[in-house]
Amino acid sequence: MEHLHNAVSWLNDLVWGIPMIVLILGTGFYLQVRLKFMPLAKIIYGFRMIWISRKPGAEAEGQITPFAALMTALSGTIGTGNIAGVATAITFGGPGALFWMWATAFVGMATKYAEVVVAVKYREVDDRGEHSGGPMFAIRNGLARRWHWLGFAFALFGGLAGFGIGNMVQANSISEAMGKAFAMPPWATGVILTLLVGLVVLGGIKRIGAVAEKVVPAMAIFYILCVLVILVLFADRVPGAFATIFSDAFTGTAAAGGFLGSTVLMAIQRGVARGIFSNEAGLGTAGIAQAAGSTSDPVFSGVVGMMGTFIDTIIVCTMTGLAIMVTGVWVDGETGAALTSTAFETALPGVGSYLLAFALALFAFTTILGWAYYSEKCWEFLFGTVSAMPFRIIFTIIVFFGATQSLDFAWLVADTLNALMAIPNLVSLLLLSPLVVRLTNEYFADPLHR
Repeated sequence: MEHLHNAVSWLNDLVWGIPMIVLILGTGFYLQVRLKFMPLAKIIYGFRMIWISRKPGAEAEGQITPFAALMTALSGTIGTGNIAGVATAITFGGPGALFWMWATAFVGMATKYAEVVVAVKYREVDDRGEHSGGPMFAIRNGLARRWHWLGFAFALFGGLAGFGIGNMVQANSISEAMGKAFAMPPWATGVILTLLVGLVVLGGIKRIGAVAEKVVPAMAIFYILCVLVILVLFADRVPGAFATIFSDAFTGTAAAGGFLGSTVLMAIQRGVARGIFSNEAGLGTAGIAQAAGSTSDPVFSGVVGMMGTFIDTIIVCTMTGLAIMVTGVWVDGETGAALTSTAFETALPGVGSYLLAFALALFAFTTILGWAYYSEKCWEFLFGTVSAMPFRIIFTIIVFFGATQSLDFAWLVADTLNALMAIPNLVSLLLLSPLVVRLTNEYFADPLHR
């Protein structure tokens, strides 16, 4: 087992090395330039489209509204990465890592926009009459045959990642949070969580979308309000926190207290890796969700979809990072969710840790739902729709094991699979970028879309 752990650790270091950072940031920046920075210029427009997307147009086709599709995508992204991931990035990369998370998000908005556009453009209707899309379908239907192996590679890595990052890791995070805050035994958490997941996942995308569009906005608002209270209590430290984030992004962080210190390279690596882990820009997952949305235009879906990255990282992750910074706990030597919990408890003694445990449980639960759909579509691509119900049953059962087992190795595997998913997706986006640019120009040439 030790040899396997070492091998995966070596692979993880390799796939999350400098070449991956260049590929992720480079692809996003290239797309931003090709799109003339439209994703950044259209942020206000994007929020307007989110509001409009609650009701599909008369000619729209799909199983759920674009809003429900966005909430499904957000259910998959707003998870442990927003609480534990941000804290881990700051612990090992210093406050400057948060700046590089922002950078990843701003270029990632173009990446996610392109992912959704090609996913909706090349989606298919399966033998059940449901729309299916994502990088694997975009590669098969949009690229020459010699590239089709990339689609199969994405589907395989995405299908496997669903059991790790989308299931066991999230269930384990919920179990730990419930155990620490409420002394709930892991088996009890596992049983309750398995039943709740089963009730939703076994109903397919319509039930997942229906739950996501109600739970995700509520949980995000709840978490943001909690952090706003902390920021008000420590308002005098907020400007200093921003100053530290910007300065450390380019100078590194000297050791202080329990903090080991970081280099600029470490800040970039941790910021990019945790940013992708959190908002999934570059992984291609948002396209899978948005392809099920009722829409008649890929660009409309792309605009709605790209806002998921902004909401996840620029808003939610920033809130977590600021809470950790202003409370001063980032030098205490803690990491992961424990660090964020310490920040909440420092600011809100007696209730902070409970509030965070509740938020973490909600975040991780909805992530399980979103990834259940992503992974299901990957397996369907490989084996057909006959695999859907067996997958849902197996996926639901595995939740219990995730909640009751130690998963240090699973975290490592999950991180590695994320990178392996990103590679075929990013390559396909670069190849399909002329199509994305053409569709975008045509859409915004219409005065109604300005």
